[in-house]
Amino acid sequence: MALTRISVKLRSLNSSGIFQSQFLVDTGAIDSMAPASELRKIGINAIGKKAYELASGSIVEYEFGLAQIEFMNETTAGRVIFGPESVEPILGVTALESVGMVVDPTSLTLKRLPAISLK
Repeated sequence: MALTRISVKLRSLNSSGIFQSQFLVDTGAIDSMAPASELRKIGINAIGKKAYELASGSIVEYEFGLAQIEFMNETTAGRVIFGPESVEPILGVTALESVGMVVDPTSLTLKRLPAISLK
């Protein structure tokens, strides 16, 4: 199965720093993730730690912070995990759903929903 990647900008909520990169769209990941050094460089501070289950089944504890997340002319805000330096940036499903987007399984592209569900 092919993978979906898109250009994403992360912005600190407290400074003018921006991290822009190609992010893997991962509907199996709840939160988004980027290399910790890149998040710190743009002024995103860790505000807590959570345990996350990896695809391998192992449990790892990561710090997280809050960021403005921009992609495909949409803006949202959410939790961003301080990942290892070698990590491929990941766009998690909460960012997608908060702007009303899903991955089209046929074309593997992002598709806008006609409305964001409140039910």
